[in-house]
Amino acid sequence: MTRDDLFNINASIVKTLVEAVADNCPEAFIHVISNPVNSTVPIAAEVLKQKGVYDPKKLFGVTTLDVVRANTFVAQKKNLRLIDVDVPVIGGHAGITILPLLSKTKPSVCFTDEEIHELTVRIQNAGTEVVEAKAGAGSATLSMAYAAARFVESSLRALDGDGDVYECAYVQSDVADLPFFASRIKLGKKGVEALISSDLQGLTEYEQKAVEALKAELKSSIEKGVGFAQKQSVAAA
Repeated sequence: MTRDDLFNINASIVKTLVEAVADNCPEAFIHVISNPVNSTVPIAAEVLKQKGVYDPKKLFGVTTLDVVRANTFVAQKKNLRLIDVDVPVIGGHAGITILPLLSKTKPSVCFTDEEIHELTVRIQNAGTEVVEAKAGAGSATLSMAYAAARFVESSLRALDGDGDVYECAYVQSDVADLPFFASRIKLGKKGVEALISSDLQGLTEYEQKAVEALKAELKSSIEKGVGFAQKQSVAAA
């Protein structure tokens, strides 16, 4: 399926689910993992606004899978222990909007220009790689489940009062001139406690160009989601 196919099916599903959340548990953390996340999160936000219960600190697009993949591929490439590796991934959750900040990898690692390009493209296209490996018979279900479990567990730790919980997520943001953007966030009892904007400072030239290149596509995906939700609202009225 293309992301447009996914949009046509999942947009309505997300809208209906979020309406139910707004009516029944409006203060819950909402983790949106249904693709295309770049559009479904803005749909969720619009629905919550229409219901008068929107709290941007409690709405998350789950992009953890991009981080898990980035960490895995870097660990393999550099013979590091996976548990030690942390690569922030910013932007969105599709194609070129997925931007691993390899220069910010912990522990500090050196990459050639060729390695940076190769790893970036592999991380961006990893979903397609899995679909092709399964010969079209399925997609990345197990790794997606793992990523969801990790983000839920982080949220539960934050709700429980752990003061040291950081994850990348696609949230309402002001770090990049777009209404929604994925970056590292600090999670707290009330949701997003802080956006870690320092990750976007001191980028390499490659990363800076990639940030500028992804903005148009991400902006278009956000507008598509907002447009869908507003059109549905008008139709219902």
